Parts: sequence; C-alpha cells; structure tokens
Amino acid sequence: MINVLCIGDVIGTVGTDYLQQQLPALKREKRVDAVIVNGENSADTNGITPRSAEYLLACGVDMITTGNHAFQRRESYPLYDSSAQVLRPANYPDGAPGVGTGVIDLGRVRIRVINLMGTVEMNPVLHCPFTVCDRLLEECEEKIVIVDFHAEATGEKKGLAYWLDGRVSALFGTHTHVQTADEQILPGGTGYISDVGMTGPVQSVIGVRPEDAVQMMRTRMPTRLRFADGPCMLNAVLFGVDEKTGKTVQVERLQL
Repeated sequence: MINVLCIGDVIGTVGTDYLQQQLPALKREKRVDAVIVNGENSADTNGITPRSAEYLLACGVDMITTGNHAFQRRESYPLYDSSAQVLRPANYPDGAPGVGTGVIDLGRVRIRVINLMGTVEMNPVLHCPFTVCDRLLEECEEKIVIVDFHAEATGEKKGLAYWLDGRVSALFGTHTHVQTADEQILPGGTGYISDVGMTGPVQSVIGVRPEDAVQMMRTRMPTRLRFADGPCMLNAVLFGVDEKTGKTVQVERLQL
C-alpha cells in the first residue's frame, strides 16, 4: 500500500514554519510515501513565490498544487515553467505558464498528480474541469492518480469525484480552508474529502486576521487582508492506495 498525504492550503510563513515543525514526525508516524501540499497562499502577502515554494519543498513536500491565487505574484510565473514540482490548475486556458499535472516518482511506483480548479462561484472562463480531466486521464499511464480540486462549491467537488470514481485513486478538495468531515471511499474505489482544510493560524478567519476580515465584511470597502499569527494547526488527509489496483483502501482525516 502507498500512503499519500495531502495537506491543506498553507498560509504564509507562519504556516510553512508549522509545516516544517510537524511534517517529519508525521511522515514517520504514518509511514508516508508521498506528500502533496496546496501552496497557493504560502507567500506572506498571498500567492506563491519561488522562495515560498522552495521552503515547502525543503520541508519534505513532493508536489505543490495551487488554485485561484496561482498567478497572484508575477515573480512566480517562471517558477511554473522551471519546476516540475509546482503545478497550476490544468484547466487554465492555453498560454498560461506551467502545467497542471506532474508525476511523483517513487522508483517502484509513479504517482500522477492532477491540479484542477472549479468554475462554480470561481472563474467561469476556465475550461470545464470534467472535460480537461477526461483528456488528461486518456494520456495517463500511471495506475495511481491523485486530484487536487480547488473549488468553492461542495456540490461541484462531489460531482467531479463521482464522475471520476474508479478512474482516479483519490480526489481531495481545497480552497475553503475549512476541513470537512466527509472523508470516504466512493463505490468505485476513489478516496474523497470535500475540503482538506488549511495549515495556518487557529485564531483567524480562514488564515486572515479576524479584525481585517470583519472590517471588510462590515464596511464592504477595500481592506488589506493580513495573515494572522499565533498557534497553528495542520489539516490533512491520508489516502492508503493499493499500488496494484490504484484504488484507495484506507482514508484518514488528520488535524494537528
């Protein structure tokens, strides 16, 4: 069995510092073979930068996925073309930097990672994630396939999971920064959770200082949203995948 650890959106330096502290022991305890982390908020002022990506990889991460903040920082654009370990959503239009799929090569087995973004209450100009994933799977040779679906609507996440059930090993949702309690294995053997959550400050509004979030919501005026600090949590989901069939046989939701 291959254990794939999928970690929720990492929030700034405070989140990456906490990841660095917790990940080595977590990998040993859970016998983790591969780590996938959503890093689109890993830079301190939102987005991802070459520095924050390097930090995540140095922590022991094998693949970094992103989402609607993928291109928030212009200095990140070359990163997507130069690093095979940093993905942007695959359903961006042609011409966007980088690619939306990559491989974690463990030697005895290869894990295909696909990064997709939703269109419901997100960016409607993106290509249909259902169609794009179908095309990617037609070209896929790997038995184990893990999908990070960065989306707002739980219905869209669950719908895509059922569409892919039996064709991918697991699909985990990201974006809302709130961990859901619906981890399960679908009838066809695909592991699923609607949202894996986030890695960042506990006393926050999805990572942001509460006073900033409240100010924005109360006044409806432009507000600088600063990441909070203080004690952190790490949200993740662990998929145990049969390397011969590519099916998930165990799923465990984690919160540290």
